[in-house]
Amino acid sequence: MRIRVAQPDDAPDVVALRATVHPYLVRGVESTRKMIAEPPPGEDWTAFVAEVDGRVVGWVSAERIGTTSAANVGGINLLHVHPEHRRRGVGTALLTAATDYLRPLGIRRVRAMAQPDALPFARHHGYEPSREVRYSALDLNPAPALPEPPPGVRLHPIAGLDPHLLYVADVASAADEPGDVPVDAKSYESWQYDVWDNLGLDKTSSTAAEVDGVVVAFSLVKRDGDRMWSDYTGSVPAYRGRGLARLAKAAALHRAAANGVRIAYTSNDEANAPMLAINARLGYRPVGSQWSCLAELT
Repeated sequence: MRIRVAQPDDAPDVVALRATVHPYLVRGVESTRKMIAEPPPGEDWTAFVAEVDGRVVGWVSAERIGTTSAANVGGINLLHVHPEHRRRGVGTALLTAATDYLRPLGIRRVRAMAQPDALPFARHHGYEPSREVRYSALDLNPAPALPEPPPGVRLHPIAGLDPHLLYVADVASAADEPGDVPVDAKSYESWQYDVWDNLGLDKTSSTAAEVDGVVVAFSLVKRDGDRMWSDYTGSVPAYRGRGLARLAKAAALHRAAANGVRIAYTSNDEANAPMLAINARLGYRPVGSQWSCLAELT
């Protein structure tokens, strides 16, 4: 076994590994390649792979969480090992590499995700489960109908939209999103990297709801072939309770299906009752779960 820093050419193997371990997660080869080659700005991001006989069998990324006002918080993301290589120390070696990377950065609190069957491993390494995240899928055959917006509301693809308008709506809608780490310090540069310039963002399917030229709700689609990820759906607080987030998501799903997407995936914190209700109404079904786990670095 060999643990090393991930390289851009690892992207195809990393995507194939992710599809094996987390079939409900969607990120294509080219967006993965870019993430490794050009990491997110200001987040001290890195990734490691585990090799056995020259084959990538494990992956983990580590970062300073730069979208929160909380100090010295880091993330160890998507640590996963191929099923054929588990219980051989690969996961522990990857976790050690990620932790050793974060500690000199001054990170003192770390958030990581674990599948339910990996919770004993997480606890053994000092991580305590905090919040459950549900993953859901929707078959887009047949596709949801294109909804008719109420008077004064315009539903349209985000292609051609001033990205700053979408950024403002994103920041406002995410401020009270359930989670262990508040999303209250997202810079425009970070948002551009993660959302607008993401190679997987489908701007012809992603949909915004506008009122008087202001984005009040939206649903973002990231795509890889005939699979899509509902990256984020939200509405600004002043316009909640009007069904606009559901309208935007239904329109995005309709457009994605018309463009060849066959299955849609998404995730929600189990405490996010409004979005869980929207997804249930749209026909999503649960396909998996993970736990957000927290640890203190000493």
